[in-house]
This record gives sequence, structure tokens and C-alpha cells, in this order.
Amino acid sequence: MDIDSIINAVQWPAMAATLVAAWLIGSQTKRKRSWGFYCFILSNILWVIWGVYADAYALIALQIGLFVLNVRGTKKNEVTSDSGSTAG
Repeated sequence: MDIDSIINAVQWPAMAATLVAAWLIGSQTKRKRSWGFYCFILSNILWVIWGVYADAYALIALQIGLFVLNVRGTKKNEVTSDSGSTAG
């Protein structure tokens, strides 16, 4: 298997990580939401790797923006209680 085939295949685990993350983010438990944000961050990294390979610059820009939002979500999830209330 050559490097092009390997990098092209990255889109599939990126897609799977995105779906798992979306499922976990919808959880009412703080721990599952945390895992959801971490899965989203993993998917952002994988999508950027694939986007560089595919010259998909809009996708790369989107994933960088989503990465920042996912880091923010991770931090906000740390300070919230399991009741779901947040400030700001």
C-alpha cells in the first residue's frame, strides 16, 4: 500500500470519528460529552491531514475553526455541572 492510498483512506476514520463525536456530544453526562469533544478534535486533525492531501483548503479552514470551537467546548464542559447549566 502506497502513501497516497493510506492518506486517501484517512477520510473514513475521520468520518467515523465525526459521527461518534456527534453522538457523544448529545449525551447528558459530562464524561461522555468530554469524549465527544475529544473525538471531534481527533476528527478535525484527520480531516486536515486529508484536506492537505486533497488540496481542499476550504475544508482545512473549516476544520481549524471547528477545532477552536471544540477546544472551547472542552473547556466549557469542564466547568459545567451535569445539570447542563453553563455561563456564557
